[in-house]
Amino acid sequence: MKIKVNGELRTVRSEPDTPLLWVLRDELELKGTKLGCGIGECGCCNVLLDGEPLPSCALLVGEVEGEVTTIEGLGTPARPHPVQTAWLEENVVQCGYCQPGQMLSAAALIASNPRPDRAAIDAAMSGNLCRCGTYPRIRRAVHRAAELVRVSGASRPADEVR
Repeated sequence: MKIKVNGELRTVRSEPDTPLLWVLRDELELKGTKLGCGIGECGCCNVLLDGEPLPSCALLVGEVEGEVTTIEGLGTPARPHPVQTAWLEENVVQCGYCQPGQMLSAAALIASNPRPDRAAIDAAMSGNLCRCGTYPRIRRAVHRAAELVRVSGASRPADEVR
């Protein structure tokens, strides 16, 4: 099978009923996507599929149509995504385990709504659980990332990546 991951067409040998999470981590060695609950409820393993955040633990690789973006594909050290910059500026991370899924959900929100208010942020991020409780910092970082996108002139956060 072939799937497009982080802008690159990749060949995978896994069975079609293998969760995308395991293909990303074990076969493609993209370790940024983390296992949380394993049933698609916590957002820890979120990836973007054509820009929509989805739990990779509940998505079978054989069902993947479109482009998958993982945290590794969101930005680079030389050119971080505005969400990554905002996460650092707002000192969001405590343990950090849930943050890849959090950042991908935030990037999807800002791509669809470059001026999210508190209610929009809370709704978009409600599928992401953080055991450390950094929700106030996450909310500030999403606001900051949206501001960075607007200031940069990018029409979408993904424009910053490519």
